[in-house]
Amino acid sequence: MKQNILITGSSGFIGKNLVEKLKDKYELLTPPHSELELTNSITVKDYFKCHKIDTVIHCASRLEKGRRESDKNHNIVKENLQMFFNILNNSTEYNKLINCGTGGEYGREFEVKKVKETEFDKNIPREDYSFSKYIISKYIENSQNKVINLRLFAVFGKYEDYNSRFISNAICKNILNLPITIKQNVFFDYIYVNDIVRIMEYFIQKNPSEKIYNVGTGKPIDLLTLAKKINQIGDFESKIIIEKEGLNKEFSCDNKKLINEIRDFEFTSIDKAIKNLYEYYKENIKNLNLKN
Repeated sequence: MKQNILITGSSGFIGKNLVEKLKDKYELLTPPHSELELTNSITVKDYFKCHKIDTVIHCASRLEKGRRESDKNHNIVKENLQMFFNILNNSTEYNKLINCGTGGEYGREFEVKKVKETEFDKNIPREDYSFSKYIISKYIENSQNKVINLRLFAVFGKYEDYNSRFISNAICKNILNLPITIKQNVFFDYIYVNDIVRIMEYFIQKNPSEKIYNVGTGKPIDLLTLAKKINQIGDFESKIIIEKEGLNKEFSCDNKKLINEIRDFEFTSIDKAIKNLYEYYKENIKNLNLKN
């Protein structure tokens, strides 16, 4: 019998990829906002009472103001906490909650370089989005509830915002024979969204030994190198413009805890991932609205 899985935020970047890859393996519940208002405790309680759910994958969140137009008039911290705790308060109605956290919980304002889970709470994030995730992580760390927090680092792939996310934006510009602009070079721990799906499936099927895991490749790569790779893969050599000299603060993680848990996991190489994403945008470039 297939597991019943509720995916919140199923219309977002990671949610869409999860639905696309898992729909044939599991019975997925993907309610739109109009059907399930996660900030409303009564609505959430009613939904859980009316549906049989084995696992919840919580992807829904309000983002930092300016990153998404629809989030500009919302209280990011309040609503992210309401969504998480409304789900958690119905824990008797499901077996497992997998929370999509962020590497930003370590504080993006500071250098986050090959950070270990044990370094959490060294810095407190200033951004609303990361701060809300930090509070949730603090709760999970000391909780007895059946909840797992996956601190996702620089996830990229199909369905991300190609106007703001570097790899997709650079690929689209290359296809359109436009220059690739880098505000300032920086190392990120990029992980392909297809690998996130595979990792998520492991946590659906298994009961892990820990509550919190960094999710990244452990192999940071800089934006200039990525731009050069895109030029090598593409049919056009885009001019690469770096607006500010030097390196910005690194954003990468130590993923040993994750690898010790999953074992024998092979990440998709950055070259293969970029090639796959390049082909996707090449096929769909006429449907895209590239703003910058």
